[in-house]
Amino acid sequence: MKTRIITAVLALVVFIPLIIIGDLPLLVLTIALGIVAMSEVLKMTHTLLVSFEALISYIGVVAIILPKDFWQSGFWPATVNSQSVIYGLAFLFLARTVFAKKSFNFQDAGTLFLAMVYIGTGFHYFYLADFRGLSVLFFGMLLVWLTDSFAYFVGKAFGKHKLSPNLSPNKTWEGSVGGTVIAVVVVVTLYALTNALPYAVWDLVIMAVLLSIAGQIGDLIESALKRHFGVKDSGRILPGHGGILDRFDSMLVVMPLMAVLGMLQ
Repeated sequence: MKTRIITAVLALVVFIPLIIIGDLPLLVLTIALGIVAMSEVLKMTHTLLVSFEALISYIGVVAIILPKDFWQSGFWPATVNSQSVIYGLAFLFLARTVFAKKSFNFQDAGTLFLAMVYIGTGFHYFYLADFRGLSVLFFGMLLVWLTDSFAYFVGKAFGKHKLSPNLSPNKTWEGSVGGTVIAVVVVVTLYALTNALPYAVWDLVIMAVLLSIAGQIGDLIESALKRHFGVKDSGRILPGHGGILDRFDSMLVVMPLMAVLGMLQ
């Protein structure tokens, strides 16, 4: 527990100031997080971190994370953008299945491509949320943190019915519902009182409920990934907390959903 607390404090000391500063420093951090997260998937799949497919994965993650104005800077031809780059990388993944013989197949290509899009898109919208303003970013982050924390405490106190025993035996329906209810009440009350976002209260409630549920699904997605590959944690970069995917699993789902809900426009 001591190691877990120390790691959390040190991470926040670095993370929070960069979020407040934003711009290039946060973009560099976000890209670094995306590359580390992708390397965690590569390790799970027993893919060499210096292999051709690993290089494609890293390039793809970075290309997806980069903001749209990077591709509109005039340095690149008008036909070059994140979509065209992703398509090109998909082609390279498929071509690799031809020339790698039996060491890299369609299933391997699909796994790495899906992970690349999943990780890159999540961190892309994480950076975009910060670009739209701290009040927008913290709306999603607070929902994730509070849902996760109160789901644990409520589940520990009142949990009886398992939420997903095969993926996460300690999670319960009582904890899940309790975490969402408390997180939504706290966050919506805070934002309604401060008028930090230009939405009516009921709009905030609906968005908060959807994001809270999505965050828990993101957590279970990560659990399913680890269960599939037979690992306890996605990595060891954060002592006591596991890997980057372990810490950002909910964010990688919540941030893109915020974009879908129109909060990042």
